[in-house]
Amino acid sequence: MNQQNCCCCGGNQVDERLENAKEVIQKYKDVKGGLIPVLHQIQNIYGYLPEDVLKIVSQELNVPMSEIYGVASFYSYFSLEPKGEHIIRVCLGTACYVKGAQGLIDRLSKELGIEVGKTTADGKFTLEATRCLGACGLAPVMVIGEKVYGRLTPEDIPNILKEYK
Repeated sequence: MNQQNCCCCGGNQVDERLENAKEVIQKYKDVKGGLIPVLHQIQNIYGYLPEDVLKIVSQELNVPMSEIYGVASFYSYFSLEPKGEHIIRVCLGTACYVKGAQGLIDRLSKELGIEVGKTTADGKFTLEATRCLGACGLAPVMVIGEKVYGRLTPEDIPNILKEYK
């Protein structure tokens, strides 16, 4: 069996995600401008863009890795690292920043033991700083998944995190 098709557990089970990714790549192989749709669908499959899969994209679509990385790093939707089960986004737009959003990030970093853009070792949380979340009247604002938390102080953070642990 081709090692590329095996799951990461070291067994001989076929990684269905890789098979799905290969189907997506084949679907867009001859489509002009197919790179972005391929990357979107691969991210939907894996939750991020794994390097080994990007190498297959490069070979099959005949697109240099430098171009793929250029696209993946330009668009904020794409991630080259695995994301946590819960993605925490703290707004750093003007209203939120002025009302103390940096203090929220500092407290989250301390509580989770990670920097912005990183994921906890247990894969539970990813911390992201974003621009406007569209809830300026609730500044400072943080979103976990789909839930919006507004008018926060750093002291609110431990209790909110308890909801997700």
